[in-house]
Order: sequence, then structure tokens, then C-alpha cells
Amino acid sequence: MPNAPWSSLQDPLPPAQTEGRTEARPARALDDESLRAIYYDLLGRPPFPAERERWMDVERHDLLDVLLGSVPFWTHWWEEQLYYFLLIDNFRPANDDARAVPGKLAEKRLSVRDALRRIAMTPTFDLRNPGADTFVTVVMEQFVGMRVQKSARELEIGKGAYDGRAGRFLGQPAASQSDVVRIAVEHKNATRYFLSREYERYVRRHPKTNQPFVRGLLVDLLGRLPTHDEVEPMRNALDGLSDSRPLRSVLVRLLLDSGDVPVPEKSSIADLFRRLLGREPADAELGAFVQTFHDPACRSTTVLYALLSNPEYHNS
Repeated sequence: MPNAPWSSLQDPLPPAQTEGRTEARPARALDDESLRAIYYDLLGRPPFPAERERWMDVERHDLLDVLLGSVPFWTHWWEEQLYYFLLIDNFRPANDDARAVPGKLAEKRLSVRDALRRIAMTPTFDLRNPGADTFVTVVMEQFVGMRVQKSARELEIGKGAYDGRAGRFLGQPAASQSDVVRIAVEHKNATRYFLSREYERYVRRHPKTNQPFVRGLLVDLLGRLPTHDEVEPMRNALDGLSDSRPLRSVLVRLLLDSGDVPVPEKSSIADLFRRLLGREPADAELGAFVQTFHDPACRSTTVLYALLSNPEYHNS
């Protein structure tokens, strides 16, 4: 069984929501490019086939009304935060309190600030960052955005508080490890730093990291997400390389050769471009792919492999 509500990332979302409607104007209809981008940004995966059919050509604010604040949205957000703090593998929080966080966020029974505070107070965060020096350094840098090299005095005060010695850490009285966490999370610079992290994640386009790549590959090829136990070994292997692209191609080939991937119809080339790359094929691309697809020696999976090996698939 997974150590977090991983299955909620896989659950299809309800078709409508009446509360908390967004005010996105002017209304713009969803196409494959925007639909994939929204699902990756908010849920960490592409849409399932039924979701693609449901939302294509619908105004995008209607989809945002459904996704934003849903349990799958907060589950993905929680996964991203755990990954940012490297609480993965044996350091992943496994208690009931941690597993309940996405649901409580969706129900508005927990704030983002409280969720971040819980991360730093989990036993696995302490194990990942053992000792006063490491723990306080990580809290100052990753929660407040401070550089400890320029804040040596605050670091020493924080280390003392971690060990039970009273002092004024970041301008507030502190005498315990929990005080260090609370003061850091509630610091005004922590809010600014958190928002800058989220801005980078949502607005500044970066190539897919390995975790959403693996999840997205399974959705695109098999119509389902991998379980937590399936995705973590693959993510681990990819994260261990400075350049994961060759191994990504190997994973694509292994999946295509597994016999589990539905073979695309020869008439579906344009739709494969739209579904996997979020765009229409250029005339030259379509001509080349059609010619290749109709070569008797060409297997359907060869064309599929070419699309999944395209840098566009890995970067968008």
C-alpha cells in the first residue's frame, strides 16, 4: 500500500463545481496544449482519456473551478512539497497525520502554513536533517530563504534553541526545536519565499522533472497512473543520473515492448500529436510519419516511440 493518498491522484474529477468559481476572463476554450498544461501544473499528470473528452473545447475557467482546491490538487501539491524537502524513499512521512494533510487542505481544515509546519515536525524530517546544525540550517534556508553564511548569529541562536537554550531566534523568543520551526514558518520572509517557489513551479516553464514524467508516461500509454511503489524505483533511477534522457528512452521502449500498450491505429497520427505533444503536426511531419506508418516493415510502436522520444514530450 502507498504511504500517502497516492490513489487520489488517479481519481477522475467530478464534472462540475458550484462553489468558489474562478473569475478567469476572457473565457477561452481548452485545446490539447492548454489542457495538458493545466493538468500537469495542477495534478502532476496529463488528463485521462475520459477527462480529455469531457473538457476539450470547454471554457478553461470551468475546469479550474473543478481542479483548484480538490483533493487531487492538494495531493499533488503535498507530493511536490515532500520532494522539495527530499522527504522521499525511507524519509517519506508514513503516519496517519501526514496522509490526512491533502484531505484537510481540500476541506479547508488546514492552512498551507500549518501543512508546511507539519512537514518540519515529522520524525522523518528530523532523520533527514539530523543534529542542530543541519536541522536549523535547512529550516532557515528552505523555509525562510536565508543564506546561513550571512546569518551565522541567527544560526547559532537557532542551534541553541534546538538544544533547549532560550534565545531570540529571528526576533522571537525560542527555547525548543518546535519553536525554531514555528518561528521560521511564520516569519514574513517565509511567505515571500514560499510564493517565489510556487511562482517558479507554476509560471516559469521548466522541463518535466522525473516524477511527473513517469506518471505522465503511464497515463499516456496505459490510461492509468503508476502506483507509488511503481513510480518510486523509476524516479529513483532517473534522479540518480545527471542526464536522465537516455534512461527515459529506455523506459519508453520497455513499456512499448511490454505488450500492455494499445497499438494506435494508422489513421490516428494527427491525434497522437495532439494527445502527446499538445499540438497539430506540421505538414512535413505528418507526411513523414504517414509514409513511415504505411511502410510494411514499420511497427505502430515505432511511430509512437518517435513521438515519445521527441524533446517536446520531455519538456512540456
